[in-house]
Amino acid sequence: MSSPDPRWSILWRGPLASCNYACPYCPFAKTRDDRAALADDARRLGRFVDWVAGRAERIGVLFTPWGEALGHRAYQEAMIRLSHLPNVWKVAAQTNLSASLPWLARANPATTALWATYHPGETTLARFLRQCATAQAAGVPFSVGIVGRREVFDDIERLRDALDPAIYVWINAWKREADYYTADEVARLERIDPHFRLNLHPQPTRGGLCLGGHTTFTVDGAGDVRRCHFLGGVLGNIYEAGFEAALRPRACPAATCGCHIGYVHYEPLRLHEVFGDGVLERIPAAWPASALPAREGALSSVA
Repeated sequence: MSSPDPRWSILWRGPLASCNYACPYCPFAKTRDDRAALADDARRLGRFVDWVAGRAERIGVLFTPWGEALGHRAYQEAMIRLSHLPNVWKVAAQTNLSASLPWLARANPATTALWATYHPGETTLARFLRQCATAQAAGVPFSVGIVGRREVFDDIERLRDALDPAIYVWINAWKREADYYTADEVARLERIDPHFRLNLHPQPTRGGLCLGGHTTFTVDGAGDVRRCHFLGGVLGNIYEAGFEAALRPRACPAATCGCHIGYVHYEPLRLHEVFGDGVLERIPAAWPASALPAREGALSSVA
C-alpha cells in the first residue's frame, strides 16, 4: 500500500439510475431499476467499500448517483460502515432527502454528511423540513440546495427562512438559457447564497491546475478511475495494483467547467480554502450565518 498522504476525495457513481422523483429537467426522473440491476449495483458498492476498508490512505467518499441512492439499504449500510472506518475522513451523499432516515443514528456523525436538494413540486416544504430536522437531530451536517429556476424564487426564500440559519443553502444557476437572470435577480439570489455567482456561468478552466486526477478522482461501478465526471479517459482501476502511479497534478483540458463538483477542485479558484473539510457536502468551512440579512416576513416554521 502507498503512503497515507495526500488525502483522497473519491466521487463514486455506480450503475444505479432509479429515482422516485420526476423533475422535468432530469433524464433519470421516475426511472426504476429492476431487481437484478439493484443487486448488481449493491454488489459493486460492497466491493468498493471493502476496498476503502483495506486502504492506508485517508479517504473521503461522495456518492453522486444518477438517481436517488439513500432509499436503498445497501447505500445506507455503506455509509454507516464507511463512517466508522478509521481511514475515512468523510462520507457524504447527494440526495433528495426523501428516504426514511432512522439509519442515520447508526452512522458516525463526525464523518457523515449529506448534500440535500429540495425539489418543489416533488415534495412539500413541510415534509422536506421534517427530514432536515431528523438529520439535524442525528447530528449529521448537511447543506441544502435548489435549482434556481425563476418560478421557484419564492420557494427558495421560504426554504431559507424556514431553516436554521446555520445550515448553508446553495443555489444552482439555471444555465440552459443564456443571460437567464437579471442583475436584480442575481442580487436577490446572492442574499441567499453568497457563492451563487460562482455557479452563474461556467468557469474558464483550460490550462489551469486541477486536483481532479490527483487527490480527487471518480470511481465507477467497475472500479475505473477518471479525473472527474466531465472528462473521459480512464486513468486506471482501483482493483489493479499500482493504479496510484497515474494520480498526479494535471492542467484541465476543458474550456469551461459549469458544475460545482468539478470546479470546486480547480485550484486557481482556491475553493478548498472556502469549503475546507466541508468540500464534499458543499458546506463552507466557516458558514457565517450572521452574514445573512434579515428580511421582512421571515418564517420561523412551516406548517
